[in-house]
Amino acid sequence: MDTQTPERPAARGRKAGADDTSVRTVNLALQGGGAHGAFAWGVLDRLLEEERLAFEGVSATSAGAMNAVVLAYGLAEGSREGARQALTGFWRRISHAAAMGPLQPSVVDRALHNHALDYSPAFVMLDFMSRLLSPYQLNPANYNPLQRLLEQAVDFEQLRRKAPVKLFLSATNVRTGKVKVFTNEEITADAVMASACLPFMFQAVEIDGEAYWDGGYMGNPAIFPLIYHCASPDVVIVHINPIERPEIPRSATEIMNRISELSFNSSLMREMRAIAFVTRLIDEGALADGTLKRMNVHAIAADEVMRGLSVMSKLNADWEFLTHLRDDGRAAADAWLARHFDRIGIDSTIDIPARYL
Repeated sequence: MDTQTPERPAARGRKAGADDTSVRTVNLALQGGGAHGAFAWGVLDRLLEEERLAFEGVSATSAGAMNAVVLAYGLAEGSREGARQALTGFWRRISHAAAMGPLQPSVVDRALHNHALDYSPAFVMLDFMSRLLSPYQLNPANYNPLQRLLEQAVDFEQLRRKAPVKLFLSATNVRTGKVKVFTNEEITADAVMASACLPFMFQAVEIDGEAYWDGGYMGNPAIFPLIYHCASPDVVIVHINPIERPEIPRSATEIMNRISELSFNSSLMREMRAIAFVTRLIDEGALADGTLKRMNVHAIAADEVMRGLSVMSKLNADWEFLTHLRDDGRAAADAWLARHFDRIGIDSTIDIPARYL
């Protein structure tokens, strides 16, 4: 996708006063966050149960990109229940693979019930070595077990041919610093790995002569593809990274964690400022020609849960932890549906300036 030449906004979505029993169509925006992506798995699992809800487009980054392609492939192969089963199977594969690896919570970690890897000898060694050596030195073979798991879970040829939703996966072009958005016909396992490539852990993913890192640096996730290429004006953002923290970080780990959160939220904050600006102009009648679309923004989050998790827990794929996050995601989605379903297609269910500005 050429981010410099966007298409005109598509037709407007359902208007206020529409039949409240009708199916509501939304777009999904899925953030990345390693194992914390299991929270989004839970959100999707609950949303898929809601037959009154339909999905048009999914913009996603990193772990969100993995959730997105598994969701789309499941929908293509077996409808909504197939998508739920595909997501469960994918996360179970991740947990099984992690159980065979060295990154395991230690006895102390488990006793503290913080889901972190602070006292895991393998993690401490990896963390130390990654500060001294690049992934080109630490992992010259460029082995990434996630790619094999993804290829086992998704037939990408089938996905490109049959995906019933529009996919937009963000990656960061290392050379230009621009966001690259992979769309349906471009999506491969390499594209997903590019979206999820943490530069301190893996070598840049090369596609068609360009090198890519994690999409979170430039779009976590990108909202503009949903504005330009989808008819529905409703975007449901599934938050993984907390925007606010009440306490000031003081330890080295806390500071690094907060820097990471700020970095991976920055692109989303910029897009929300632009959406808020356009919304205000439309509401004030300054843009009456219909050339710009009024967006309805929704958010599903559990900031109080995510704020309690350390950055190290993003590498913890213990099944108990993943299902704990899944259940939190299901609960958050269920609460959002109960409170806001009737407003889908009518207006935003969050105060955009208050949350993002």
